[in-house]
Amino acid sequence: MPSLVIRNANVLDLDAGSIQPDMSLLVDGAKIVEVDKNVSVTADREVDLRGRTLMPGLIDAHVHVTITSMNLAAMGGRPATLVAHEAGKIMEGMLLRGFTTVRDAGGADWGLAAAVDRGLIRGPRLFYSGRVLSQTGGHGDFRARGVGVPLCACAVASDGFAHIADGVSAVRKAARHELRHGASQLKLMASGGVASPTDPIWNVQYSIEEMRAIVEEAAGWQTYAMAHAYTPEAIQRAIGAGVRTIEHGNLIDAETAKLMADHDAFLVPTLVTYFAIDELGRSLGFPEVSLRKVKDVLDAGLSSLELARDSGLAMGFGTDLLGETHDQQNREFGIRAEVLPPIEVLRSATTVNARILGREGEIGVIAPDANADLIAFQGNPLDDLAMLTRPEESLDLIVARGEVVVDRC
Repeated sequence: MPSLVIRNANVLDLDAGSIQPDMSLLVDGAKIVEVDKNVSVTADREVDLRGRTLMPGLIDAHVHVTITSMNLAAMGGRPATLVAHEAGKIMEGMLLRGFTTVRDAGGADWGLAAAVDRGLIRGPRLFYSGRVLSQTGGHGDFRARGVGVPLCACAVASDGFAHIADGVSAVRKAARHELRHGASQLKLMASGGVASPTDPIWNVQYSIEEMRAIVEEAAGWQTYAMAHAYTPEAIQRAIGAGVRTIEHGNLIDAETAKLMADHDAFLVPTLVTYFAIDELGRSLGFPEVSLRKVKDVLDAGLSSLELARDSGLAMGFGTDLLGETHDQQNREFGIRAEVLPPIEVLRSATTVNARILGREGEIGVIAPDANADLIAFQGNPLDDLAMLTRPEESLDLIVARGEVVVDRC
């Protein structure tokens, strides 16, 4: 891969919360080699930023690249080959919005990750959970109420999104299946959800013994479990079982936020998806029962950010968008900026998410030996995050794994 020098950059130092002016970077292959006031060597390509802000590529810790339509009923009959092509386009859109790394929270597999690594898909680096783990009637169970289901305790019912597994032995088998297929982490459903048809938001799912089995299997592969959970009861059970990241958490209370902070767990809010579903869901075929459930969590979203902040709980950045709403990904920055300072929002999408993924020093940072994932734009995001909400207008440079994807400099 050709070498690259970037000059005259105002580098955003996320740890210090400040701008380092007039900096240069040397990139060799997929890695940053040097960050200094002056890089004297020549390279195969040079980019003069002329004072633009340079920061690490963005990280989204909760996406669903294979949920390619808001019409969930139609998704059930979509051929896997079509979904793969649609997912490729969704991932390309994410990259062009500045997201150079994403964590898929259910549905993506090793094939998509390999396609990105081999250059068959132009997209962000992909950490994938494979199929989620759900109890019968849980958030991964999209079967209609009237559909008969097997009651054999040994059965694991699977589709492209979930393994429906009940009991310690069944969840171990399902977890091992996904880990065998290279899952970066395991995803379990700990509470009711919006999109699933039969479980109310307040429903607490999986016993602590089942959760502990999943966490134990993940630990055996030197990884972790993430849990979909909205309510204090569900979150507390998941944290007690050793789950590392809680997804959504809209209905969290102060006691539960402190518990999470004390256990060094992470919260990954995903506020934009509720706004998108509320505004566009009906016209895009989102189920009526799910549209009604959105109201249960939409209004509590911003309050959950404040509770987490006041408790010292580390918050990652996620979006959880589905199908036709993926283009609203960067809107999450504007929503969070209503209650959080810009530096905290920026850290959530870079350094905090790098910690969640276990990739500190590799992604979410501009430093020697880090991956060369970079974006550049006019203006100072520490004063105003508006430029990141309009990536198609503002992003003048996007570099992913050392490759220049966009150069409008």
